[in-house]
Amino acid sequence: MKQLLYILMLFATFSVFAQDKTGEDIKVGLVLSGGGAKGLAHIGAIKVIEDASVRIDYIGGTSMGAIVGALYASGYNAKQLDSIFANIDFNTLIQDDIPRSAKTFYEKDDADRYAITLPFDKLQVKLPSGISKGQNVYNLLSRLLSHVSEIEDFSKLPIPFFCMATNVENGNQVVLDNGYLPRAITASGALPSLFSPVIIDDKVLIDGGVVNNYPVDEVKARGADIIIGVDVQDSLRGRENLKSALEVLVQINNYRTINDMIKKRENTDIYIQPKIEDFTVVAFNEGKKIVEAGAVAATSNLNALTELARRQKTTRPKEVNFENRTTLYVDQIDIEGNENYSRAYILGKLKLQVPDEISYDKFSEGINNLSATGNFQDISYRLYESETGKNTILLQLRESDSRTLLRFSAHYDDLFRAAGLLNITQKRIFTNNDIASLDLIVGDNLRYNFNYYIDKGFYWSVGINSRFSFFDKNVPISFIAKELLDEENSNLNQIELQYNDLTNQVYLETIFRRSFLLGGGLEHKFLRYLSNTIGIDENDNPRTIFESTNYFSTYGFLKYDTFDNTFFPSSGIYFDADFHLYLFADGRNEDFDQFSIAKAQIEYAQPFTDKLSAIISTEGGFKIGGNTTSSLDFFGGGYGFRKINNLVPLYGYEALSVRGDTYLKSGLMVDYELFRKNHINFAVNIANIGDDLFSSGDWIEEIDYSGFAIGYGLESFLGPVEVKYSFSPERKRSEWYVSAGFRF
Repeated sequence: MKQLLYILMLFATFSVFAQDKTGEDIKVGLVLSGGGAKGLAHIGAIKVIEDASVRIDYIGGTSMGAIVGALYASGYNAKQLDSIFANIDFNTLIQDDIPRSAKTFYEKDDADRYAITLPFDKLQVKLPSGISKGQNVYNLLSRLLSHVSEIEDFSKLPIPFFCMATNVENGNQVVLDNGYLPRAITASGALPSLFSPVIIDDKVLIDGGVVNNYPVDEVKARGADIIIGVDVQDSLRGRENLKSALEVLVQINNYRTINDMIKKRENTDIYIQPKIEDFTVVAFNEGKKIVEAGAVAATSNLNALTELARRQKTTRPKEVNFENRTTLYVDQIDIEGNENYSRAYILGKLKLQVPDEISYDKFSEGINNLSATGNFQDISYRLYESETGKNTILLQLRESDSRTLLRFSAHYDDLFRAAGLLNITQKRIFTNNDIASLDLIVGDNLRYNFNYYIDKGFYWSVGINSRFSFFDKNVPISFIAKELLDEENSNLNQIELQYNDLTNQVYLETIFRRSFLLGGGLEHKFLRYLSNTIGIDENDNPRTIFESTNYFSTYGFLKYDTFDNTFFPSSGIYFDADFHLYLFADGRNEDFDQFSIAKAQIEYAQPFTDKLSAIISTEGGFKIGGNTTSSLDFFGGGYGFRKINNLVPLYGYEALSVRGDTYLKSGLMVDYELFRKNHINFAVNIANIGDDLFSSGDWIEEIDYSGFAIGYGLESFLGPVEVKYSFSPERKRSEWYVSAGFRF
């Protein structure tokens, strides 16, 4: 009996000891370093940490480590993180590549003309503080972290979190552990020269890796007993791997961080260092391999992780209610910081009216369009959701001090030939929301384009435009057949033609149903063209003037444009309709009668695969009345030039080789993106161009003109570069078209 009692007491003693051992609860801190694309290895390491059942109690991160750490701290698991980052287009994300469909019509036209834009205040050229404002990054993080958007204290997140940033004015480190989480981690990852600085609490902040790329001491100070550290920092590189400015900048910063890591590594209990020396800080396209490298490195510490988990109490993770909605119902929008730009202007750029329902994607596109104006140095926003599911948006803006821009572009085509463009743009001249822009175009043909625009957003905007176009080209004699009265010249095939067009417009326009541009105005046009090939003028000089008249008209237009790319569209619809009523004239056309011209064009782009797409188009125009005026006829032929008046591109024909007061044209183009930004395409078009085609019925009897083309296109930073070979069955002749640069 005594022996049995002794055994029971001994068993109880061991049971108490075992309970005390099991009851041990180790607090674990996770440190995630910065390292750009190498930071994707954090995801692989977290996978292994999760599989080992280690509970993370604190997270501290820097730069990419801050981004991954914040998402994990907010409730995403490793599998979800892997899925999120695997589906991100990092080129678009980093470069603030704004979808064309998101831009307003004014911004679309701007983007399709200028290759280089620089601040030019006080006649001094300035460089931007970063290649990207980080707006796409901010938009993505705001959406991913919308379920914790109202948490100000980061210690209240499912896992307490903080991140590191650097005060660029004094070089001190800044611990960010409260505020708006997406903005904090955007500041932590604002790599100098790549991203613009972020202002928080009146501090100008950049990447935390500049001063503290591995915040192990800060995590330990928060109460962590054991530190798990994932280090994805660069080692020093040899000269053969220092070929870019970014690589040199990273190397300079590595001098200090490598020395700091000697002590920080000693303070790390489980140190995970993935083998990623073969990857660069921008190797996001190799993300899958980098994630796997993180998992491999963490697996080598699996025994230590498993033992650590055994020393922790098992707790159920906090349930996280992720936002699954794809739309926002915006009941109110509050705007702060707009001193020079009106509320209507800002909402117009956002394409947002309240109350309104809008998708997350459209809202992000609107934010990007507002950023693309260059009028705001910083754009921050927060979403507040009411109990009824309605959202209030707080939009915080910091306006740019720059008011003057210097812009450049270059172009070549077969009509205007080589040209260089110098643009001066001045904002806020007479009133808020106004902008004046002057293009000076020099080269084989001198031109200019001046535009003054008062942007009222969804209200009626006002514009004044003046432009002059000139080209000197050999054209078929048919171009001036209607004006040519001298039968002795009928044996000529071509003549040299000098074409001048001066157009002045005053117009009103507004955004209609968020997607359409509706407008109208008054126009003065001075049209003059002549030839030095035939005829003798009053001064006995070899010259004949065919047209020299001022025309005065009123006009209206309607546009719709959702193309994803102006020059190589793979999806979207483009529609452009225009009506001109010519009221009177003064000059050579003494027999002028009132007439009108109506024209419209519609194109539809449809993708079939990621690489293959097709564009189908149809367009037409006709003149009503004015049989004595022919200088504004439709002229078909050529490709690659900016349209003026009624010049119509037509494969298989030289520019200005076909003429008539009516035209109807249809086309089909199939485009294949051979590899990124390199295209091969095949196109066919058919057309009827002549006089009175609709009234006579000739437009449906047969096809008079057709052409085929095969070409290669490259999307360059200077604009599209295209070479096309075309052939016309009717002519049994071929034409080569070369177009390079944005069209202006």
